[in-house]
Amino acid sequence: MSFSAAYPVYEVAKDAAGVAGNIFAFGLFVSPIPTFRRIIRNGSTEMFSGLPYIYSLMNCLICMWYGTPLISPDNLLVTTVNSIGAVFQFVYIIIFLVYAEKSKKVRMFGLLLAVIGVFVIILVGSLQVTDSQTRRILVGFLSCASLISMFASPLFIIKLVIQTKSVEFMPFYLSLSTFLMSTSFLVYGLLNEDPFIYVPNGIGTVLGIIQLVLYFYFESKSREESREPLIVSYA
Repeated sequence: MSFSAAYPVYEVAKDAAGVAGNIFAFGLFVSPIPTFRRIIRNGSTEMFSGLPYIYSLMNCLICMWYGTPLISPDNLLVTTVNSIGAVFQFVYIIIFLVYAEKSKKVRMFGLLLAVIGVFVIILVGSLQVTDSQTRRILVGFLSCASLISMFASPLFIIKLVIQTKSVEFMPFYLSLSTFLMSTSFLVYGLLNEDPFIYVPNGIGTVLGIIQLVLYFYFESKSREESREPLIVSYA
């Protein structure tokens, strides 16, 4: 096969992986909707925390900036997925602010301003770097660190599942979406030869596999226990 014939196939495979990543990421972005329906219905944020949406917004903004042509001209699909994600997180935060009690509202608003401030500093600061390769490395490291910190959060859920021997707090479809999205962007990053994409998503893929293995193990164990006959004692 000639290089001219192979190159389009390579590009199609890369774009297909990126589009798949966008689709699976959308599943993650809409997963909090039931939580916010409950918040709106009850008129209160109850015991729910708004911090995950703050962290997600920061992550989406940094990764969105990394994917723009000003930083990395060959990562448009990274920009699209994180732009959509940023919009979802911003909407979730606004709803949280509307229904949160005063103390939570003040803290969340302060954190939102902090996120916007940090992102503006990153944006303006990176544009001051004249060398395009250095600028890409700088923003790439920030996006990589942000993604790794996001993917590390399931470690707490994994620990909880092992301790409780229950998958109640680890929804299957959320774990599956995380695995599929991470795997798609792992392939996309490898085909694009971009370590700032394939390294964090490689970690996300491994954690996704661990979550799915734990889910099927404890779910099957739970079904086996539920099928055990009850022993009635006549004392």
